[in-house]
Amino acid sequence: MELVSAGIGLTLWIVISLFALILPIICLVSILKNDFKNNDKLIWIIVVIFLPILGSITYLFIGRKKRLNR
Repeated sequence: MELVSAGIGLTLWIVISLFALILPIICLVSILKNDFKNNDKLIWIIVVIFLPILGSITYLFIGRKKRLNR
């Protein structure tokens, strides 16, 4: 007995792949548009580039709070 049919599995794989590609891009755009203290902007860019999924999620939960208000 299969847990997931081939069609559903392929669709799930495509959705997860798109999420893995789009999330870091959204985070990088957000980082580049906003101001941070000292070298925090560079550090967040490096984290998101080298750890795309984990770095992006970390930025969304921690890094967005560190942005400077204009």
